[in-house]
Amino acid sequence: MTFAKYIQFIIDALNTIVVPVIFTLAFLAFVFGIIKYFFLSTDTTEREKAHAFVLWGTLGMVLLFSVWGLVRLLLVTLGIS
Repeated sequence: MTFAKYIQFIIDALNTIVVPVIFTLAFLAFVFGIIKYFFLSTDTTEREKAHAFVLWGTLGMVLLFSVWGLVRLLLVTLGIS
């Protein structure tokens, strides 16, 4: 296995396994915050905690998509993928 094929294998593994798992975790945090905010919290402090879950879940998804897009742009520009 050449070095280029090894790097391509690592990139493919990250794109098909690691990134979707991280995105799923961010999405679940977002959904958990939404459910907790609207249905489970009656106290204002609990609503603030749920709001924080929604905020961090949203920021995580935006950050993930941004980095994923930049990496994809870099790979296409360099002709790796």
